[in-house]
Amino acid sequence: MLSPDLIKKIRHIEIHTKRLVNDSFAGEYHSIFKGRGMAFDEVRPYQYGDEIRTIDWNVTARTGEPYVKRYVEERELTVMLVVDASASENFGSIDRFKRELAAELTAVLSFAATTNNDKVGLLIFTDQIELFIPPRKGRKHVLRLIRELLAFEPTGKGTDIKMALDTVNQILKRRSIVFLVSDFLAEPASYSKELAITNRRHDVIAVELHDPLEDMISDVGLITLEDPETGEILWVDTSSPDWRKAFERRTGQWEAAKRKAFIHAHVDHIDISTGQDYTAPLTAFFKQRAKRIYR
Repeated sequence: MLSPDLIKKIRHIEIHTKRLVNDSFAGEYHSIFKGRGMAFDEVRPYQYGDEIRTIDWNVTARTGEPYVKRYVEERELTVMLVVDASASENFGSIDRFKRELAAELTAVLSFAATTNNDKVGLLIFTDQIELFIPPRKGRKHVLRLIRELLAFEPTGKGTDIKMALDTVNQILKRRSIVFLVSDFLAEPASYSKELAITNRRHDVIAVELHDPLEDMISDVGLITLEDPETGEILWVDTSSPDWRKAFERRTGQWEAAKRKAFIHAHVDHIDISTGQDYTAPLTAFFKQRAKRIYR
C-alpha cells in the first residue's frame, strides 16, 4: 500500500515532468534519437518532383501508371534507464536527495520516450541487480517506474557499475538508448572498459548526479564523515589547510578520471546537481547533440 505522501509525490512528479516534456523535450528527443532505419509503408501514384529511384516498376507495369514506394522511419526505440540506488544516492544537502532527483530525471526521459511511442525499461542496481522491469509503453508503465524509483528499498549499499553494464548487454539484444544515472562514486578504472563496450553496442548517455557538499566542504572545524556505502567513519579537521588541499586534490583527480573514462568510451555526459534546476543541463544536452548530428 502506497502512503499518501508517496502518492502525492508521484503525482507531483508526473504533472511537473509531463509539462516539461510537452513544452520542451518531446520534439527535441525525437530529433536526436533516430529509429533503426526506413521501413516500407505503401505505394502511391507518382507526383511531379518525386525521386525516380523510388518508382515501383512492378506496380507501374501492372497498372500502366507510374507508382512510387513510400518509406517511413522505423521509429520505435527501446530506452533503458539504468539507475544507481546505492546508499550514497540517499544524500542531499540543499533541495532534495540524489535519489529523488534521479526519479524526476528518469520521469522526464520516460515521458519523452512514451510520447514518441518508444518503449522504456528500468534496471535498478547497487552492488547487485536490485530490480529489472522490461521495456514497455504507456503512461501507466511510466508511473510504475517512478513509483519503484521512489519506493523501492534496495538490499545492497555499494556501487558496481561494471556489473550493471554487463547485465544491460546480456538483456538488450537490439541496439537501444541507455541512460546510466549515477553519482559515479566508484573508481572509474572499474567500469571504463565496460562503458566503452556497452556504448559500441548501444547509445549510452551518462547522467551524473552530485551534491555541492561532495565537491566543497566549508571550514566548520572538526567533523565526522561517514561513507554511506561502507559505513566507515572518519574524523577530519576542515580548518586544516593541509586537509583542505588534499581534499581538493583528491576531488580534482577523481573528476579528471571520470571525464577521461567518458571521453575514452565516446559517451555523452550530463552533469546535474541536487541544488540546481535540471531543465538547463537537459536542454543543453539536447541542443549540443542535435548540433553534432545535423552539422
